[in-house]
Amino acid sequence: MNFIPDWPTILQFAIATFVLSITPGPDMTLFVGRALSEGKAAGFACLAGASTGIVVHTTMVAIGLSALIVASPTAFFALKIVGAGYLVWLAFQAIRNGSAFSPEKKIGQSHTLFQNWLTGFGINLLNPKIILFFMTFLPQFVSASDPHAPGKLFFLGVLFIPMALPVVSPMIIAADKFSMLLKKSPRVTRITDWLFAGVFSAFAAKILMAQAK
Repeated sequence: MNFIPDWPTILQFAIATFVLSITPGPDMTLFVGRALSEGKAAGFACLAGASTGIVVHTTMVAIGLSALIVASPTAFFALKIVGAGYLVWLAFQAIRNGSAFSPEKKIGQSHTLFQNWLTGFGINLLNPKIILFFMTFLPQFVSASDPHAPGKLFFLGVLFIPMALPVVSPMIIAADKFSMLLKKSPRVTRITDWLFAGVFSAFAAKILMAQAK
């Protein structure tokens, strides 16, 4: 199995993955926000969607499409606009609709698991910083002269998902538990809505300032 890197490389990759997994980002904001508002099943559905996006990004890096996107100023600019616009839309939705655990919220207005999966997939796939991240992160663990480089890039990219689960999963579960406390305070839940809207807006601004290197 020539596509599997050696153990020292995998260990280094695991350490880097842990550090990156605890770094806040729009994906993590979505997971925690949905777990707070709709329960851990919704949070994990969003996580599954984002994980699917990671597989797509990994495949793009392995076959070189990401390099083409970043090399094209027009394509990269279009990706930034779409990605930032999607985050702004999520921020608007948080403010307009409020939290699903709000006392006055009507039953049936929460998202289905597929909708949560699709949101997680979209927020990951439309984030140009993810493309930049995988383009600069994954190649550090594979030699450019390695004839099996594409396979190793794909293997490490997919390996990122199970390695990040021990970090992300407890956050989703903790958010689900914390939501029980928020149900008792409509004012706190509304503040939480505005907080997540602000975080999504901030990440949208960061995406617009992302530069291809």
